Amino acid sequence: MRSDMFDSILSELNGTSAEIEASAVISTDGLIMSSKLPQGMDEDRVGAMSAAMLSLGDRTAEELARGQLEQVLVKGAMGYVVMTHAGSDAVVTVLAKKTAKLGLIFLDVKRAAQNISKLL
Repeated sequence: MRSDMFDSILSELNGTSAEIEASAVISTDGLIMSSKLPQGMDEDRVGAMSAAMLSLGDRTAEELARGQLEQVLVKGAMGYVVMTHAGSDAVVTVLAKKTAKLGLIFLDVKRAAQNISKLL
């Protein structure tokens, strides 16, 4: 039941912008709770990398006195990876095209993360 609700939130998130290519809800220990990833993309790898990056981001923000981590952004030649906490036990990870308007992506991801945190 909860998985269906996560799927619905991710479908809505992916539909808000043509620049969003994929999304997933991942537990903070790296397990995929729900995903809308392209065929052939390894869910386990996405989950593990998201958890590792989020953990490193948390530690970096704390050690460098930047306050509580809000999001992690990775920019590559082919686009972006945006990770945002969804409560204390999960993260929303989004893959976006390099042409993405980040302000809109951040807003949509934040809204999805808030909806997911309500379900946890």
